[in-house]
Amino acid sequence: MPTEILMPALSPTMEEGTLAKWLVKEGDTVSSGDLLAEIETDKATMEFEAVDEGVIGKILIAEGSEGVKVNTAIAVLLAEGETADDIGAASPAPKPEPAEAKSAPEAAKADQPAQKPQTAPAAGDGNRIFASPLARRIARDKGLDLSQIKGSGPKGRIVKADVEDARPAAPAATAAAPAPAAAAAPSGPATDTVLKMYADRAFEEVSLDGMRKTIAARLSEAKQTIPHFYLRRDIQLDALLKFRGTLNKQLEARGVKLSVNDFIIKACALALQAVPDANSVWAGDRMLKLKPSDVAVAVAIDGGLFTPVLRDAEMKSLSALSAEMKDLASRARDRKLAPHEYQGGSFAISNLGMFGIDNFDAVINPPHGSILAVGAGVKKPVVGADGELAVATVMSVTLSVDHRVIDGALGAEFLNAIKENLENPIGMLA
Repeated sequence: MPTEILMPALSPTMEEGTLAKWLVKEGDTVSSGDLLAEIETDKATMEFEAVDEGVIGKILIAEGSEGVKVNTAIAVLLAEGETADDIGAASPAPKPEPAEAKSAPEAAKADQPAQKPQTAPAAGDGNRIFASPLARRIARDKGLDLSQIKGSGPKGRIVKADVEDARPAAPAATAAAPAPAAAAAPSGPATDTVLKMYADRAFEEVSLDGMRKTIAARLSEAKQTIPHFYLRRDIQLDALLKFRGTLNKQLEARGVKLSVNDFIIKACALALQAVPDANSVWAGDRMLKLKPSDVAVAVAIDGGLFTPVLRDAEMKSLSALSAEMKDLASRARDRKLAPHEYQGGSFAISNLGMFGIDNFDAVINPPHGSILAVGAGVKKPVVGADGELAVATVMSVTLSVDHRVIDGALGAEFLNAIKENLENPIGMLA
């Protein structure tokens, strides 16, 4: 019988998405692993691949459709020997049966459509596991147990997005994570109240896309539920700028140019190792103390921002961090990041120095324990160790801290470690 292709869940929190573009048309023959469509989530545009072979018999959801719920039928796949006549009255959004129909099972059975929903469990029948070849290869490379992964593809098949988001099973004590709170609308005046207030003024009404809704909900949650406090330091950059100039001359032949931000990422990653208690996140009824330094960096894009995560940053060279950051930032602006590339980490950096901002306070991105707001480096008079007045390039930074995770003295120790690394940059290469 014809098989429904369902709207996939491309991230653990995805409830709906936009079917941005069909990459196939009715009548096309597809095989497992072929790309079917581009689907936009609140954060990214991702490619959706086929897990079965067959012919696209009917497209049920037009490209450009927004708010398509996960597990809604978006197309129908025909097996060998089947034709469009076998599809029956397919509907992309079937209405629930009336109460009378539920009380007459025989009548309901007679009205069932021809196609079968894809609801088979990911583990398959017996010991068989249904997964696409690409998903199997990624799982093998990452050391994942496919039997522990729930498939989001048709028939419960495990697809690429499922294994990209998955991590090897954690010990039982830490495996259970609290369910995320429902995204609530930010508090403030009601829409009607605001519209009436500006009824006599000219304005353009801008509707919120998925990313802006998510940003509004998460940052409102952060400021309402996280007890922020702030620590500030001035950091002298002259030694770093001189060292950076020397390195860039040596790396010029390789096409590498290090930025001050690359040094900041490295300094923070090493500080998280030097002060391991600060490398923690809030997990509802407990804290998780991370071992690697997974550093998130805010990247501004049209209509919002991403915080791609540089994993194991403490182990990477400055040139490797620079190349990875450029790649992540470029794909973030094109909304081509996979969920595992912008989720996680224990700490974030938000740098507005390149926009001429001297200092600011950043909002913590939950469940992170802290975020560093970085201002511009500017020439200032300073008093040297010998008491003489001099001019130095000074950068102001502010560490926003979740007091549930990091206390004042611990936050100060962490910020001092960052300052020490930046003011003595050669030590970061030791």
